[in-house]
Amino acid sequence: MLLTPEQEKIGKENFNEVVGVSRRDFMKSAAAAGTGLGALYFGYDKLQGDPVRVAFIGTGDEGNVLISEHPVDYLDIVAIADLRPANVERTFTGSHPVARRGLNAVLGQAKASEVKVYSNHRDLLKDKDALGLEAVVIAVPLNQHAPIAIECLEAGLHVLCEKLMAQNVTDCKAMINAADKRDLRLAVGHQRHYSVLYDNAAHLVEMGLLGDIKFIRAQWHRNNSFPDNDQWQKWDAAKQVDKDLLLKLEKSGELKEYGYDTARKLIDWRLYNSTGGGLMAELGSHQMDAASIFLGKVHPLAVQGYGGKNFFGMEGVGPKSAWKDDRDIDDQIFVTFEFPGKTHEKNERDISVVTYSSVNTNGWEPYGEAVFGSRGTVVMKTEKEALLYKEPSRDSPGGVEQRIWVVSSKDGGPVLDSYETSAPSASANSAQQGMGPKISRGYREEMEHWAYCIRKGKDELRCNGRVAMADAIMALTANLAMKHRKRIEFKADWFDPASEAAPETDPDVIG
Repeated sequence: MLLTPEQEKIGKENFNEVVGVSRRDFMKSAAAAGTGLGALYFGYDKLQGDPVRVAFIGTGDEGNVLISEHPVDYLDIVAIADLRPANVERTFTGSHPVARRGLNAVLGQAKASEVKVYSNHRDLLKDKDALGLEAVVIAVPLNQHAPIAIECLEAGLHVLCEKLMAQNVTDCKAMINAADKRDLRLAVGHQRHYSVLYDNAAHLVEMGLLGDIKFIRAQWHRNNSFPDNDQWQKWDAAKQVDKDLLLKLEKSGELKEYGYDTARKLIDWRLYNSTGGGLMAELGSHQMDAASIFLGKVHPLAVQGYGGKNFFGMEGVGPKSAWKDDRDIDDQIFVTFEFPGKTHEKNERDISVVTYSSVNTNGWEPYGEAVFGSRGTVVMKTEKEALLYKEPSRDSPGGVEQRIWVVSSKDGGPVLDSYETSAPSASANSAQQGMGPKISRGYREEMEHWAYCIRKGKDELRCNGRVAMADAIMALTANLAMKHRKRIEFKADWFDPASEAAPETDPDVIG
C-alpha cells in the first residue's frame, strides 16, 4: 500500500485518536505512569523476590537481541552456551549499538565477567545445580528447539523458546507434555502477543470499530537477489574461528550429535529443510500469529498455496553467484488461509480470508499486515506503526485523507465518524504518550511476563505452548500445502496436545 507522507501521518493520528477515545481512562493511566509497557498493559505485577536465574542457549543474532532486551529486574543471566566461539565473543562485546549491545554494555563489565560460558548446552545442564539455574532461553536453529527444550524441561527448568516452536507438530506436543508433566512454564517467542501496538489494534477490532473482518493481507518482502546481499547466507562471512571448530566437529562426528550434518548447515541453517522451516516458519509464522490475534485466536479452516525456488540455484536467472546456491527452501511463497467468521457455526459461508506472501527478489513494500473491515482498515507497518482509515458511509466520508474519531451509534455501539481538522486531539496525544516514545516490539515484555509467571507458579502466558503450537500448525501445514500442491483442511485433533494426530503424519495430507 503506497501512501504519501501526509496520508501516513493522518493514518497514525487516526489510530491514536480512536485508541485515545476508546481506551480513554486506560491510556491516561499509561501516560501518567510514564510508560506504555509491561505490567500496565499485560496484567502482571512487578516481580517479587529475586530475579529468575537464567541461561541463554544459543547466542546468535536472535539470542543476542534477547540478551540486549532482557529485563535485569526480572532475569539474572548466570550462563550462556553456544557451539560457536565468535557468537560467545560478541555476546559480551556486542555487534550492534542498539539491537545487540552485548553483556558488557547491558550488565557492566564487572557483572558480565561473572557469567559462565559453555561450549554446548549439555555441559551447561550438568552444572545447573551449581549455577542455581531456574530457567533457560533457547535461541538455536529450528531443528534443535524441541530436543534442547525437552532436555531442559526434563532437567526441571522453565523454558522460553524462540519461534517457530518446533520443526513439526509432534515435537510441539512433546514439548507441551514435558512442561505439563513437571508444572513448568513453557513460553514461545511470538513477541506480538506483548506488543502494545498490536494490543491496541486488536482492541479496536474487538470493539467492532472496523466492522466485519473479511480479509487480512500480510507480506514480508525482501530483496536478497544482489550478490552478497542475502541475510540468511552467512557462511562466507563467518569468522574463521567458527569455521575451523565446526569443521573439526563435523569431521569427528560430534557435530551430528548436536543435530547438524555439516558445519555449513549450522551456520546457514535457515536455508535447509533439515535445519529450518523456510520463509513460512521464519517470517510468515509471525504474521499468521498476528492474523489469529485480530480474528480472536480462532483456528483456521483450510490453507492452500504455491511455493517455489524460482530464483536461487537457477542458471540464467540473476547473477552467477545465485546460480550456485544450493538452498532447499523456497525463495517465493504465496498462501491463502480460510478462517471462520463470527457466525461460521451457524452459517458456513461466513469466512475470513488471510493471504500471505514472501518474496526474495523485491522489497518494495514494508513488512506488515493490513486488516480490511467493512467500516475501516488498520495497517500494521514493521511492528512500529499502526495506521487507521475509515470506509465511506452514508453519513460521512472516508479514505486515506480523512481524519476520524469515535462516536456512539443509534444502537449504542461505537462507530467511526469523520471530522474536519488539521491537528490531533488531546485524546490522540494521550494515546501516543501512553504507548511510549518508542514502540516496543515486545521482547522485553514477553521475558518479564515469563519470569513473573515462574515466580507466581501459574501459566498465564499470552503465548504458552498451546498458543504457539497453533501458530506452528498454521505455518507447517502451509508448507505441506505448498509441497503437495493441495488445499488442506485443518483438523481439531492436530491442536490437541493429548492427541498423537499431526499434519505431517496425516494420510489425508501426505497421501
